[in-house]
Amino acid sequence: MCGFLAVQSGTRPIARRDILAGLAAIRHRGPDEHDVWLDPRAGVALGHTRLSIIGLDNGRQPIASADGQVQLIVNGEFYDFERIRAELEARGCRFRTESDSEIALHLYREFGTAGLERLRGEFALVLYDAAERQLVAMRDRFGIKPLFVAEHAGALYVGSEVKALLAAGVPAVWDEDAYVSRGFYLGDRTLFRNVRSLAPGHILTASPGRVRERAYWDLDFATAQTLAEGDMGEAEAVEALRAAVLEAVSLRLRADVPVAVYLSGGIDSSAMLGCATHLREAPLDAFNLSFTDDGDYDERRFAAEAAAFNGARFHPIPVAQDDLADDFEDALWHNETPFFNAHGVAKYRLSRAVAQAGFKVVLTGEGADEMFAGYPHFRRDMILHNPEGQDPAVLRELRERLAASEGGYGREALPADAAWMTERLGHGVSWVANQAGWFDALQRLYDGGLRARAAGIAPYRRFYNGLDHPRLSGRDPVHRSMYLWAKSFLPNFVLTTLGDRMEMANSIEGRVPLLDHHVAELAARIPVRHKIRGATEKHVFREAMRPFLPDALYRRKKHYFRAPPATPRREDRLSQLVRDTLASRALEALPFFDAGAVRRAYAQAADLPPAGQAALDPMFTEITSLCLMQRRFGLSTDTSSGPSAGGSLEVAA
Repeated sequence: MCGFLAVQSGTRPIARRDILAGLAAIRHRGPDEHDVWLDPRAGVALGHTRLSIIGLDNGRQPIASADGQVQLIVNGEFYDFERIRAELEARGCRFRTESDSEIALHLYREFGTAGLERLRGEFALVLYDAAERQLVAMRDRFGIKPLFVAEHAGALYVGSEVKALLAAGVPAVWDEDAYVSRGFYLGDRTLFRNVRSLAPGHILTASPGRVRERAYWDLDFATAQTLAEGDMGEAEAVEALRAAVLEAVSLRLRADVPVAVYLSGGIDSSAMLGCATHLREAPLDAFNLSFTDDGDYDERRFAAEAAAFNGARFHPIPVAQDDLADDFEDALWHNETPFFNAHGVAKYRLSRAVAQAGFKVVLTGEGADEMFAGYPHFRRDMILHNPEGQDPAVLRELRERLAASEGGYGREALPADAAWMTERLGHGVSWVANQAGWFDALQRLYDGGLRARAAGIAPYRRFYNGLDHPRLSGRDPVHRSMYLWAKSFLPNFVLTTLGDRMEMANSIEGRVPLLDHHVAELAARIPVRHKIRGATEKHVFREAMRPFLPDALYRRKKHYFRAPPATPRREDRLSQLVRDTLASRALEALPFFDAGAVRRAYAQAADLPPAGQAALDPMFTEITSLCLMQRRFGLSTDTSSGPSAGGSLEVAA
């Protein structure tokens, strides 16, 4: 894993110092070495900072073609690269490094951008073709690796993190519309004006005066009719899935440095440890976050059981609320988007501990809930909208339990735009109902001007209108719900706050076998009834992974990874951080909220029972994050209100 920055300015000169400033801002992504390539005549610069994993001695980037016409920079890993390399060598391609990254250069030279679609892994890349005067940027299929794009002063900036673009000259300005529309979760927006993410599974091509973007891959669930006609049996699905996951894990064990495992105590990471141990036939190192302040959130005993089952070297990392307060702002700086729970800060501390133990690579269990319907809101969707193939007696009991326990759900509570989207779909989406309700409470704290502007914005209508609707047509309701999640909170929250950003903050490469696109394409062909069996989520995954799990983990229900909330624990430093920030002038400086309304709401929350305070905690944590982001990034509300956060493109160094 690495970090990079590319600038295409047409014929305007680019200052080397600006590229170096951008790389310095993301040096945590690649502390081993860095380099810059400039073409002053074309107005193009590529900079790369490297974390060496494969090809330790000769993988420096940018990598150039033999004739110097194509330059390549990569963040991430390409799996099964040896086979592709052998094919390319048989075609006459001559490799100059041992790095897996170099296959992208030759695939492009041989087959154009279509050749890049053969890449398998977690990656973002940029290459420049001098003959075509064309810059190409590409992001992996699920958005595991970040890739940001900005246009400023006639130049195109592409980088691994927003802070690299800011340091190179892009102004740090709030994008109020992206906040109000929740476009930083529901789309490709960021909270920085004119800075967006390249969508997962997309390729961008830019030549003077023209920027184009196209999808090269998307998650494609089989239609309900196809699933019914194919009638994949459970035994067949289990066998195929076990083989696919083992292959994905095997490919991700390939490294020229030691590989460890993040072990949460759930079945996903425990299965990854079990598969890796089975394949390596040797003990691995497993690292677990232990929330010492609250037993309800601490999964250490389950993680210890999985470690013992696999003979792993177990490393519990204790984390207290005070620790989370100490690292909150630094973790937020790396995240570049607000926290609504401190679990991202906990992952930041975990990655730091792994790095201090001497590791650069970890396997993680992210993706199982998204591919195999592991979240309780998917189970709710099955009960209400997609019960085909379920035991009638079990389903009747589940519906009775659901009716007795329903709280924040309900169509009558949906904002108009969310209700409009569910009408278009023809069924409810539980995670949308839950998120929309929380968002509605947050909007009540906006200041008058923002509330007036927000009244004309329909976040979920925007979200729905931006989707590839043929991917929804004819699909089962649960698969539609999973697709919507995969296009929003998976890349913009799960793989950011709980993935790449907290890992690479400490120069740790996270590898995600369960989001291998071969595994995903198989999962998309497995019927809902095998993914959710009665009250059991991820049924087919559990069965496939059963040989690699202790029995207690195999039977354990989904447990959300969350840090204990700050609001009910007002004696801890994390709660004090929230309280002090909301009481400070930083809240008035934010362009979003009525400071008095926020403070009244926070004071009133103290009178609520702990459960009520915990329900409001995400809102206060997000507002605190925004205050700290404004100070740390020097965010303004207008480009004329202050200097940019970085350098200039005006003169060459």
